[in-house]
Amino acid sequence: MSTDSVASHPWRKIRSFVLRPGRLTKAQEAALSLLLPEYSFNPQVQPSADRIVLEIGFGNGQALAHMAKTDPASHIIGVEVHPPGVGRLLNALHTQQITNVSIAMQDAVELLEHDIPNAYLDEVRIYFPDPWPKKKHHKRRIIQSEFVQLMHQRLKLGGRLHLATDWMPYAEWMQEVVSAHGGFEYQPSATHQRPETHFQRRGERRGHSIVDLIYVRTEAPKGSNADGCSELEVS
Repeated sequence: MSTDSVASHPWRKIRSFVLRPGRLTKAQEAALSLLLPEYSFNPQVQPSADRIVLEIGFGNGQALAHMAKTDPASHIIGVEVHPPGVGRLLNALHTQQITNVSIAMQDAVELLEHDIPNAYLDEVRIYFPDPWPKKKHHKRRIIQSEFVQLMHQRLKLGGRLHLATDWMPYAEWMQEVVSAHGGFEYQPSATHQRPETHFQRRGERRGHSIVDLIYVRTEAPKGSNADGCSELEVS
């Protein structure tokens, strides 16, 4: 696909997720009732942390809990709408006494538009979002030019955008959309501490290559396009 066809795709006001049914365990149900009020993200309260990280779509929360525990200087805002995953993360945070996490159980687009100020975030992480592989569903992908612009506004200058996927066509789509924006510099040699996720392991079992794309937020001169990476890094 061409960069122009991706970058100029008309913005469709959609949610960043599709709500799928999931069975709650009694422990997860109890966590949502008793622990969610304690961990809910409050936009009126400034976290006491060196860095503010936003993770969109944390799934079962295993990776988020691990990264929060190993990086106590950062505060992670986790966004997820699926109750079983939220309940599971809440129980993990409570059991492991992890305090540098807050949870936004809402649409990520609405959160960024209404509750996150400009130049507030040090990092945005989106790991293994739904690739929507059918062409007619590409408009549902979260990585669209307008969403990239929204993340650019909310990231600090020098802030980091970390995307990961096991679907190569989506990796190419991400690369083209972000590069076309002009406000991110690709970091092909950047390292990351991202642990394996459930979706990564599932992709590897299916023989998929894992792609991590890491960018740094720069200024976005009008009419400019950042140089994209010519070759995807896969693991």
